Amino acid sequence: MKHETPHAHPIAFIGPGGTKAPLTPHDFGSKAAQLWRMNALGLDVPPAFVLSTALCGERRAGEVRRLLEEGLSFVEAATGRRFGDRRRPLLVSVRSGAEKSMPGMLETVLDVGMTAETARGLMRLHGNPRLAFDCHRRFIEGWCEVVAGLPRAPFEQVQRDLIAAEQAGSEQGLDPEALERLAARYLDLARDSYGAIVPEDPRDQLAEAVEAVFRSWAAPKAVEYRRLNHLEHLVGTAVTVQAMVFGNAGVRSGSGVAFSRNPASGAPGLYADLLFDAQGEDVVSGRRQPVGLDRLGAVLPDVASALAEGVAALERHYRDVQDVEFTFEEGRLYFLQTRAAKRTPRAALKIAVDMVAEGAITPAEGLALLEGVDLSAVAATRFSGAAEPMAHGVAASPGTVSGRVAFDEEGARRLAGAGDPVILLRPDVATDDIAALALAAGILTSVGGRTAHAAVVARQLGRACVVGCAALVIDPAARRARLGAETLAEGDWLSLDGEAGSVFMGRRAVVSEEPEAELAAVNGWRVAAPSPA
Repeated sequence: MKHETPHAHPIAFIGPGGTKAPLTPHDFGSKAAQLWRMNALGLDVPPAFVLSTALCGERRAGEVRRLLEEGLSFVEAATGRRFGDRRRPLLVSVRSGAEKSMPGMLETVLDVGMTAETARGLMRLHGNPRLAFDCHRRFIEGWCEVVAGLPRAPFEQVQRDLIAAEQAGSEQGLDPEALERLAARYLDLARDSYGAIVPEDPRDQLAEAVEAVFRSWAAPKAVEYRRLNHLEHLVGTAVTVQAMVFGNAGVRSGSGVAFSRNPASGAPGLYADLLFDAQGEDVVSGRRQPVGLDRLGAVLPDVASALAEGVAALERHYRDVQDVEFTFEEGRLYFLQTRAAKRTPRAALKIAVDMVAEGAITPAEGLALLEGVDLSAVAATRFSGAAEPMAHGVAASPGTVSGRVAFDEEGARRLAGAGDPVILLRPDVATDDIAALALAAGILTSVGGRTAHAAVVARQLGRACVVGCAALVIDPAARRARLGAETLAEGDWLSLDGEAGSVFMGRRAVVSEEPEAELAAVNGWRVAAPSPA
C-alpha cells in the first residue's frame, strides 16, 4: 500500500512506499526531513512515520491514537514484523525533531514495544538472549526517566548494586539472567517508591512515549536553549517513530556519531566517535567513553568504508559539513540522522575556505556558510610560556581559558556574578546543564566523548571544552575535586587548553593569532561578488 501524504496531513511516511514529496522541516521537523532525504539518496534508513509539528501545540488523544495505528501499519509492512507480536516483534524509537536542530534538548524513548512477552520473541528472532533483556531494561530506564519523570539516580544505584553483586565490572559485564533481574528491580523500584506502573500494553507504551516527547518541548532546558539561540518563533516539535535497529546486538554491532569535518577546528577528514555493543544514547549522553574510527576500521572495515562513503555523499549533497548519527547491527550500517554540524567560528571559517578551494562550493556559497558567524572570534589562542599539564583529556572544543572552578549552575552563577570567568567541572555534562554551560567560559568532565550532545552545545556556544579526563574525580556534594594529586575547591583557579585537551593548575596568560590567510580569502570573495542591482 502506497502512502501519498500531502503536507497538510499530520502524518508522513519514510521508507518503501512512503511519502513521495520531500518533507518540509516546518511541517515535520528537520530530523524527519533529512531522514526522508537520506532514504531518497539510497542510504540505508530504518522505515519510520512522522507526526507533524502542528500536533505539538494542540492534539487530541483519539486523533493521535488513530495516527499511530496508521503509522504502525506502514512500518510493520516495511519490516515484516508486528508491534507487540510474540514471535516477530517490532520495536520502535520515539524521537523529537523541531524545524531547527536542538541537540539533546528534547526527549527520546528507545525500545518501545518491549514487554516480558516480546523479550522472548526478540530472543527467538535474533538468537541473542542478552540483546532481548538488555533492550527490556533500557526501555524501562527510558520510560521511567522520560515518560514518568522519575529521577535517574535511584535507578543508577540499583544498577551499581547489581554490578557489584555480580562482580561484573560494568553493565556490559552483566549476563542475560542478571539483566532480566535488573529489569525486574527497576519495575519494583518504580512501583514501590514512586507509584509508577510501566505499561505492559505496547500501544499504551507508544502513546505515552509520543506524548512525553511532545511535552518535552516545554521543558526548561528546551525553553532556555531556544532563548539562547533566538529560536522562540519555532512552533513545536514533530515526533518520528522509527523501527529500532540494534547497536547492542553484540561485538559486530554498535552506534556512533560522525562529522564530515572536524567541527572544532575545521580540519578536513572524517571525525567520529562510537561504542561497540551500544545504542545511540550511550554515545550522545556522554556517560561512556567512546572509541574512534580507527577501531571500527580494524574490526569492521566494510562498515568503516560504507560510513566514510555515506558521510562524504551527504556533505556533497548538502554542500555543508554534516553531523551524522549511525548504528550498525551485525555488520550492517544504518543512517539515523544528518544535520548541518554545529561548529566554532574558527572551524566555520576554515571549512568555508577549504570547501571553496576544493571546488566543493562556490565563493557565494562560502559567504552564505559564514552568515551569522562572528569573524572577530576566529583567532587561535594559546597559553604563553611553558608549563607542565596536570592532566589530559579529550579535546572537544578549542580555546584557552583560565577560570574559577564551579561544580553546578548555582556556583557558576555566583562566581560569574563576581566578574570572574568560570570553568564548570562535572562527572559528565547532561543537556540539562544548558544554563550552567552558558555561564561558563570552559567545561571539564571526567567521562564522555567529543561528539556527545553537551560537547556539541559547548562548541556552538564557543566554550573551551575538555572531556574524558580520567584524572578528574569529583565530589559534587562537597564541592571539591581531585585532579591527580591536587585538590580543587570551588573558586580555585584552573586553566584549560581545549585544542590540546590539556589541564593546568592556576591562571595562565593567553596570546592569540589571527588566521590572516583565511580572512584574506573571504575578503577576496566579497570584493569579487557582483554588486546588488
